[in-house]
Amino acid sequence: MTEEQSLRVEGAALAYDDAGDGLRTVLLIHGHPFNRTMWQPQAKFLQNNYRVIVPDLRGYGQSLMPDGSSETRLEVFAADNLALMDSLGVEKFVLGGLSMGGQIVLEMYRQAPGRIEALLLADTFAGLDTAERKQLRFTTADRLEREGMEAYAREELTKMITPANAEQMPDVATHVMKMMTMTPPAGAAAALRGRAQRIDYLPTLSKIAVPTLVVVGREDVYTPVAQAEQLRDGIPGAKLAVIEGAGHMPNLEQVDVFNEALGSWLRGL
Repeated sequence: MTEEQSLRVEGAALAYDDAGDGLRTVLLIHGHPFNRTMWQPQAKFLQNNYRVIVPDLRGYGQSLMPDGSSETRLEVFAADNLALMDSLGVEKFVLGGLSMGGQIVLEMYRQAPGRIEALLLADTFAGLDTAERKQLRFTTADRLEREGMEAYAREELTKMITPANAEQMPDVATHVMKMMTMTPPAGAAAALRGRAQRIDYLPTLSKIAVPTLVVVGREDVYTPVAQAEQLRDGIPGAKLAVIEGAGHMPNLEQVDVFNEALGSWLRGL
């Protein structure tokens, strides 16, 4: 049974789901501009064998952020989630994230490597943005605060999932659009500004000393396969799963294939 709860951390109120039971706990971090419901297929799949904790990041979904906050750094997202695990009495856990969530995962490992048993890095990259991409994050942040999420979400849909999947999987397309349009513009903007100023995680990869699974959609336009290969090659012993017929959100576009890759990896830990 899933329990929906909330925790107040440093002025933010974090909403999260806590489901399942098992010797291992799995914490899953969503990407931008989504919320914790993006992990529903994985939480349902895992909760018979694992305790699965899935939060909304501050400023996303049902999680609130402090009034007047215009920037949220990855360090803050990471600290929030470590505080959440503290509050739940969970010392060690498997940690996974997609896209921005994957970068938060890398920051959490940097802050608390001894607490993390294994890493899932899905459709994410460790390096810095190009100057153009960095500036686009700032420009987009201002735009979202000015215009809201609707037009942005329409533009992003067929980059988040493949155009074919957007057409052939209407339920998935609807879910992705709903997550994007329901994201509070201020929260999304604050995260974009913070993410634009993140550190370079490439030098940290060689220090990762836990089992790591890298997953990427074959047709991901935001984090192409080459960037997933860079993660695999940079992290000692990392494994790579490339999901065919998927873009930036293979966990929703090819649920069964993604879950099989995740499940077999977890069983092998």
